[in-house]
Amino acid sequence: MKPEIQIAYFSKIDWPKIATIYKEGIATGIATFETKIPSWETWDASHIKSCRLKAMIENQIVGWAALSPTSKREVYKGVAEVSIYITSKHQNLGIGTLLLSQLIKESEAEGFWTLQAGIFTQNKPSIALHKSLGFREIGYREKVGKLNDIWYDNTILERRSKTVI
Repeated sequence: MKPEIQIAYFSKIDWPKIATIYKEGIATGIATFETKIPSWETWDASHIKSCRLKAMIENQIVGWAALSPTSKREVYKGVAEVSIYITSKHQNLGIGTLLLSQLIKESEAEGFWTLQAGIFTQNKPSIALHKSLGFREIGYREKVGKLNDIWYDNTILERRSKTVI
């Protein structure tokens, strides 16, 4: 039997658990180019204040999703980049689908018309998750960054809202 998953907003008080899940993602080597967890203040300043969601099972945070602006230019105010992380102990339970689905709804309620994701090409589960919820592959960035002296490509996906026009 699948556990009941709740989705809720998160805030600074949740940061220690959110950061732990983020650290797990960093350790995989295919989730982010970050190599260390930023402070709450640094992370908070670089992410959109709305659309910060956590997934919980039995009051334990097991995943999170948030948006970052893609540009400071006014013309791109409705475009954001997706971050989504699920703890390794709770993968393959549908948490990613629930989180990303809710993030899409929240983003549209906030007026975002395009969501983007730059995903390590090796991260096939994340690419599949995004595609399953209407993201389309629009290309890739070849050797866009180095991590531990290895160049990595990013697959670029985007989802255009059908409700925010």
